[in-house]
Amino acid sequence: MDRTFDAATLGAFLRTRRAALQPEDVGLRRGPRRRAPGLRREEVAELCSMSADYFARLERGDGPQPSEPMLAAVARGLRLTPDERDHLFLLAGYRTARRDLRAGHVSPGLMRVMDRIADTPAQIMGPLGETLLQTPSAVALLGEQTRYTGHARSAPFRWFTDPDARERYHPGDHAGNSRVNVAQLRAAVTRDGPGSPAADLVAALRATSAEFDRLWERHEVGLRLSGTKRFVHPEIGRLDLYCQLLLEPDEGQSLLIFTATPGTADQEKLALLTVLGTEEFTVGTE
Repeated sequence: MDRTFDAATLGAFLRTRRAALQPEDVGLRRGPRRRAPGLRREEVAELCSMSADYFARLERGDGPQPSEPMLAAVARGLRLTPDERDHLFLLAGYRTARRDLRAGHVSPGLMRVMDRIADTPAQIMGPLGETLLQTPSAVALLGEQTRYTGHARSAPFRWFTDPDARERYHPGDHAGNSRVNVAQLRAAVTRDGPGSPAADLVAALRATSAEFDRLWERHEVGLRLSGTKRFVHPEIGRLDLYCQLLLEPDEGQSLLIFTATPGTADQEKLALLTVLGTEEFTVGTE
């Protein structure tokens, strides 16, 4: 860590980023009484999951040096670009963000899409299947997936090492999902090379899962999951949903959006799932 913490410049930078961020950018209504440009401090603090008083102190330049995880939350809440995020860390006295925090920074473009589909099951994934962000209804559909650490952050790793990771997927799809997970990791190793996080993840899986090791020896590439996903939810039963994939190539991130065919029982179940997700989210934040 570089001990040069430029509190005054950090505060000025935060003020300009807040002023540049409009309510529509984060899915909020502008409202008739809004006069000042940009977002209010209270709105940004909520986006960053911190108190309004703490964010106000950072803006004034009289707060303590924020931790790296706190800065990562600010970077996400303010929808900073990767360059802006790195600048933020430098102003706060850190030469660079930790690798895990850099990898967890969500693309601003994908965040803007997420802000507008908060009532739809959707989640942003990292390059190795790390779940970076979920809407409440996605948590209701698939469970909370952002809490894991280490290799378990990767969905393919959990698929082969944790039986609970498969419980919400239709049993008839398990074998195909396994093959696709292996093929996608093979592509990641080929792209990133030996010594990469992808190669490290594969080595851990080959040492842990006999199923993975057997499938790895098949050298399959180019396999992709079907656009239609069959889920088995513990409360509302089976759902057949369509998965739309949006890619952010520069960041290696993807946005998964789950929808149902209009006028079907799956659409009715999806609406119920959205209610469940909203209720669980409200309880969890009280």
